[in-house]
Amino acid sequence: MDSSSSSSSSAAAGAGAPEPVVLVTNDDGIDAPGLRFLVDQLVAARRFRVLVCAPDTDRSGVSHSITWRPALRCKRVDIDGATAFAASGTPADCASLGISGKLFNGLVPDLVVSGINVGNNCGYHVVYSGTVGGAREAFLYGIPALAMSYDWVAGQSSANDLKMAAEVVIPLINTVMVEIKNGTYPRGSFLNIDIPTDAAHHKGYKITKQGKYMARIGWEQTVYKKPAVESYQTANMDIDSEKDSEQDTSSENDLLFKRVLVRRSYDEEEGDDMDHKSLVDGYITVTPLGALSRAEADVVPYYKACLSRLADNSSSSL
Repeated sequence: MDSSSSSSSSAAAGAGAPEPVVLVTNDDGIDAPGLRFLVDQLVAARRFRVLVCAPDTDRSGVSHSITWRPALRCKRVDIDGATAFAASGTPADCASLGISGKLFNGLVPDLVVSGINVGNNCGYHVVYSGTVGGAREAFLYGIPALAMSYDWVAGQSSANDLKMAAEVVIPLINTVMVEIKNGTYPRGSFLNIDIPTDAAHHKGYKITKQGKYMARIGWEQTVYKKPAVESYQTANMDIDSEKDSEQDTSSENDLLFKRVLVRRSYDEEEGDDMDHKSLVDGYITVTPLGALSRAEADVVPYYKACLSRLADNSSSSL
């Protein structure tokens, strides 16, 4: 059978089935190029119904924070081929609202994709990442989820690299969706995916473990200046650029401090299967994550002994 007849047969076989639904969110904001390129690729694939619920402004570095008391403001946004809303909340808020059935008239996504973030989210950065927070929120409510980030290098990377990053992850999204539809996709984890700087020449996909890579941050005192307004901003720690808040209410009488990159630290036992090393080596890293943060097993006996001594000391003092 030639490729054209195979495609026709596949199309005919799936003609009666509803399109799988993908919800896209992020932490860089709904206008971020990483999200827009990803949505373009999903729409161009003509295999999915694409929904978007993303923050109305940059919410980088907010981790899994949520909006509790204030109501979220949602505004329809025109994105070709997708049904899209910008929300006044965090990535976790957007994922939660997007999967609730309330925003999209009862429609619940089969898969949530958070990204594509500007800057890698390897190692300990997972703790800070709003991108990962959006994916984790969907996972907590039983929806398969992927967090996606591109290893942006300031002064080297460009918007075209983000476009390429969106292209190279589509096969993975397709594969995950097939597994979901077949009922064979595991529900005990979600995936954190990092795309190497040279996305066009990546070495393939690689299953990795979360390592201990981290950009160590310090503080420097700075002087007051009137906030600048930028068309696109990111607060990712791996981008050596300064970000001014559009809602900055500082005055000349305030003491102002800004975060600065001190150094990047690495796991001393960083092996070939760790996320950051594999990313630097040119692989698209695929790291399964869970919602629970467990300590290393070898520390449990130590703490049991500490509590035992505490109990003994408490008894002797009576």
